[in-house]
Amino acid sequence: METIRLAVYTREAIAGDYTEGLANSVHIAFQRGDAPYQALNRNYGILFPAAEIGEKNTIVEKGAVKPWIFRLPDGAFGIVAVRVAKGGLPDAESVGRLLFWRSEDLVKFSEGRLLELGIPRPVGAAAVIREEDGPALVWQDDRGVTWRNAIRFDGDALTLSPPEKTETFPEMSVVLPITGAIPGNEIPVSEEELEKLCAAWLPIVSTAVEVPEEVEAESADAVTRVRARVVYSDGSVHEKRVAWRTDEIDFGKPGVYEVTGEVLQKTYAFPLARGYADPVLFQWRGSWYFLATNDNMGQVGLYVREADTVDGLFAPDVEEHLILAYDEACGFKSTFWAPEFHLIGGELYILLALGSGGITPQCHMMRLRKNGAITDPDGWETPVRVRKKDGSFLADLGISLDMTYFEANGTGYLVWSYREWYDVDTGSMLYIAKTDPHRPWQLTSDPVLLSRPLFGWENLDGTINNEGPYPLLTDDKVYLAYSGGSAADYSYVVGWLKASLSADLLDPKNWEKSSAPALSYYAIPEEPGSGHNSFFKTEEGDTMIAYHAVLLSDGKKRSTGIRRVHFDRNGVPRLDLSAEADLAPALRPVTMRVKVSAAQ
Repeated sequence: METIRLAVYTREAIAGDYTEGLANSVHIAFQRGDAPYQALNRNYGILFPAAEIGEKNTIVEKGAVKPWIFRLPDGAFGIVAVRVAKGGLPDAESVGRLLFWRSEDLVKFSEGRLLELGIPRPVGAAAVIREEDGPALVWQDDRGVTWRNAIRFDGDALTLSPPEKTETFPEMSVVLPITGAIPGNEIPVSEEELEKLCAAWLPIVSTAVEVPEEVEAESADAVTRVRARVVYSDGSVHEKRVAWRTDEIDFGKPGVYEVTGEVLQKTYAFPLARGYADPVLFQWRGSWYFLATNDNMGQVGLYVREADTVDGLFAPDVEEHLILAYDEACGFKSTFWAPEFHLIGGELYILLALGSGGITPQCHMMRLRKNGAITDPDGWETPVRVRKKDGSFLADLGISLDMTYFEANGTGYLVWSYREWYDVDTGSMLYIAKTDPHRPWQLTSDPVLLSRPLFGWENLDGTINNEGPYPLLTDDKVYLAYSGGSAADYSYVVGWLKASLSADLLDPKNWEKSSAPALSYYAIPEEPGSGHNSFFKTEEGDTMIAYHAVLLSDGKKRSTGIRRVHFDRNGVPRLDLSAEADLAPALRPVTMRVKVSAAQ
């Protein structure tokens, strides 16, 4: 049986492509037998150390270098690494301390914690070795002196013995033919462990298409209803319609006919709408509507499109209706950011951020009047600013934006982004609160902090963002997509916050944050900076993601794109399937036999 190995590593930073905040994270690759090592997660970091919170509520970035992976006594994985400050500089707060994570499967990870080594010296490198009486931590300080701490376990708890000097330090000798890789070490893993890792961290692609060998049908309609079952590399499946060539069948003559067809897939070329960011599509009373932040108009004014179909929303001659204009008297002077349609308490609202001039967005809601038309500015009530449960405005010292809404177990929730940057920049943070669906503009609970941009993929190039939340509800979970990085650059990405629908959603402990983004610019190289998305369903029941990405050839203009959301074998929504990955062109032609048993 061939040996399977896993290696951990970091990467060299590449200006304008892969920042220090990304490079100084734990990457993972695998090797089967003598084959070359293959990077997981498209050679993008998988495990990032969390930043610290500074004295003025600011974010102090951290990174990890020289990772080392090892087995814990119960068979789980342990990873240690040297924590560094922003830019890979020595971290004063990590003197005499070492980062440690635990993971059952290298898909989910414990919160990283700092191990106290017992000597207040900066750590240069660390490794874990096996000894007769158990594992030991071996590390070098900044003077090149090597120390050893015996590792002791009490259940999941890990403790270290006092350090002793030693002479031997393991060499990191694994060779990784992977772009920019700075290797750590490698360990053997089982086929089952690798299979689970690959399902989570390798791109999903279509591998086969299945149709029935033979069906019995008495009409062309019966044949048309036969769908193809597309199989993907992780074992998941998705049904797609087929354009069967039913003219090859004589339904007036009994017999068995071989019929050919082509598997259908609706695709949208990028960009669909140049200069439109934060897109939202919504179906209402038989028509489709499109809202977005309109970069083409300097983000002043709220415009909506209406059409009979999704395609019609992006037709060259589609009309744009101005439904909320610049208004000096009302203080609606700037931003007009991230508008979203939501049906709340049986009434239609648009949630958006309006500014009184400059960059001063605050969350507002505007409600459609009874019998009002979406495209008619007089069909909408005047926007009102969102308030806390005590009646005060949602944000006094900072800005609020990107508000979204969802319901779980009969309770309405608002989620939004908040930031202070007038004195210091706190980074944008995600908050959640309950609201009464019949008065959604006023919270019924205190705001609760859900997430801050503590990971390297959330604070890139000096942009520290958790913004653009949007919910995707399954039968038992709420997935909250949100964006991090720079909203108008290649580094913009989408992450997940996930919780059980039955949990207390105001308790941050019930939300699980993804260790790495669900969608990055590595996924679709032609569409960098993809982020700030929404979800909608087609008439056929497919879940779609609408998002913006930047056109590097067009002054980094943010533009709208759409593609299908795929649910993997564990039911996790995947956002990163290109059209070719969703359905490979070679898999589209299909054939089956049709039995016509009696003349019509």
